[in-house]
Parts: sequence; C-alpha cells; structure tokens
Amino acid sequence: MASKQSVRHKMHIKKGDTVQVITGKDKGKVGEVTAVFPKKSQVIVEGVNICTKHVKPRQEGESGQIVTSEFPVHSSNVMLYSEKEKVASRVGHTFTEDGRKVRILKKTGEIID
Repeated sequence: MASKQSVRHKMHIKKGDTVQVITGKDKGKVGEVTAVFPKKSQVIVEGVNICTKHVKPRQEGESGQIVTSEFPVHSSNVMLYSEKEKVASRVGHTFTEDGRKVRILKKTGEIID
C-alpha cells in the first residue's frame, strides 16, 4: 500500500488558458480557466458546470437566497482551444530558438505561452 505523501500531479492546463469541454452536460462550451486544483486534477472554467446553492439566512431579518456559481470539472474533460482556428487540440511541448520550453497546440502548431 502506498504511503500518504503529497503526490505532484502534472496538468496540461494552466490558469488563464482557453479550453473547450469535450464531454458531459456542458459539452462544446468554451471558456477561460479561472482556477486549477492539481491535487484533485480539477479545473474551474468560466460559464461551465454552473450549480445552484441555497444559502440560509445568517442574521436575524436577513432572507435566504439562491446563489449560482461554477463548480470544478475534471481536467481530462477539457481540451485546450485555439481562438484563431476555432479548434480544440491536444497539447505538446517544444523548445524555442532561445531555449525556452513552451506548450504548443498539436493541430495548429500555435504556441500557447
């Protein structure tokens, strides 16, 4: 049995990336990643997986309310998206002329960062 150590999860998506949902109830939606949770391999995408939450009144005289917010989706359910070509693609890694390691879209060859 494995010991409980903090395992570093490598994710192909970073905060600020534009992604497209490839499966689930929000399939086909495109949005920007607002938060990343590497330990759970989950991401929060703008406008995707919106859930309603009923909040009880906290103070006397205050009324309860229904709050809608984005909840995390698994990182395997999203793909990087190219705004120029309007296509989702897998991610690859390459080196630039000055020796920097960068992420590229495999379909278009577009450099992401």
